[in-house]
Amino acid sequence: MKKTALILILFCFACSSKPKTPPVHIIRADSGRSIEFKGLDYAITSEISRDSVAGIWQGLIPVYRMPADTDMKDYQKPLPGVYRLKDSAVVFTPDTPFVKNQNYFVRYFKFEGGNNAWDIIKGKKRLGKTPYSDLIFKQ
Repeated sequence: MKKTALILILFCFACSSKPKTPPVHIIRADSGRSIEFKGLDYAITSEISRDSVAGIWQGLIPVYRMPADTDMKDYQKPLPGVYRLKDSAVVFTPDTPFVKNQNYFVRYFKFEGGNNAWDIIKGKKRLGKTPYSDLIFKQ
């Protein structure tokens, strides 16, 4: 009986659907003066574009200059600049131009999916932590 229950539980976890998120791409735009983010969740970007709070885009996709010591990434301040929605992409233009041959990174916070108990139990999400990916690009 215990083996059957264990097999059934393992089967349920193996068959659970995994949310498919589109990959986020960074493309240089405007002759390298701006970068474009493609592949962001349309529902999130359209909702944020209606918000008038200053700096709201930096909560989703902040852009940073890569420090020489990459262990210090978490302590960098986001680059100031202007975000705008263009078709299905978000375009970021920094206040000061990108430096040639300098590495930068974008921290993409993944807000999709609810914070339910199963996500926390399975280790997909932690209380108080939003998962993110760092996307590195060189100008």
